[in-house]
Amino acid sequence: STKGHFLMNICFLGLTVCILLSATSTTSLAEPAVRNGEAIAFLGDSITQNGYSNPAGYVHLVIDGLKKAGIDVTPIPAGVSGNKSNQMLARVDQDVLSKKPQWMTLSCGVNDVWHGEHGVPLEAYKTNIVALVDKADAAGVKVVILTSTMIMEGEPNSTNNRKLADYNAFLRALAKERGYRIADLSADMIAGHGQGRLYTCDGVHMNILGNKMMASGILRALGVDEPLIQACNESWKSLPKTTKTSIGLSENELSTLKADAAKAQLPLEDYLRSLLFRDK
Repeated sequence: STKGHFLMNICFLGLTVCILLSATSTTSLAEPAVRNGEAIAFLGDSITQNGYSNPAGYVHLVIDGLKKAGIDVTPIPAGVSGNKSNQMLARVDQDVLSKKPQWMTLSCGVNDVWHGEHGVPLEAYKTNIVALVDKADAAGVKVVILTSTMIMEGEPNSTNNRKLADYNAFLRALAKERGYRIADLSADMIAGHGQGRLYTCDGVHMNILGNKMMASGILRALGVDEPLIQACNESWKSLPKTTKTSIGLSENELSTLKADAAKAQLPLEDYLRSLLFRDK
């Protein structure tokens, strides 16, 4: 009957909605790949070394982001300034694998290109990287590939950055071939740079925005939900001493001062001067 068909359609629609809601719920509840109590080794060069030695460096931000996701992990710092792929290959056993991490992020390529005739040509770089990740695979360590960020940020079309693009293309292909997780930081940096963002303090090494960009990319690669990553970025604005001011203001503190100066219709320096001397 017509009534029977109508009821059957209602039931079918209801079942479809339930299935869709169930699928949506499952997706939103997806957990990061990292598990509580695991260790992540961060292998790299000076960008990684600074990412650990700086309390607001990307290594600490990754650990903080995972903690906000309810996951406590141990970082293993393995960044050495000036390192290239051959040097990382030579020390990966001692600096990473001997410490039995479950995960390893690999950030390598900037110095291989930047050091010019003392760098590592592309084919030798490929050989070194494959040998390095083979060691990690054999040890049961999960690899997360980080593409290399720009060399001299203000010159995206420089010879070095055009050359670096081939190294990054290899890393993307390797990650796809091996099924590795990848944080495409090169693409993230170029996209942000196109919007006028500056991520480095000297063209290569990260400022707070660069560290947040790197941490966000790694957290994304590890399966952390985007809303949580955005919440982390907001919370990181309160990190102390992360702006270029003599008294070490946080991003939020500096933003508040700038807003107050705008309301007073004064340049920031004049506004600060008025605060300092208003009672005199």
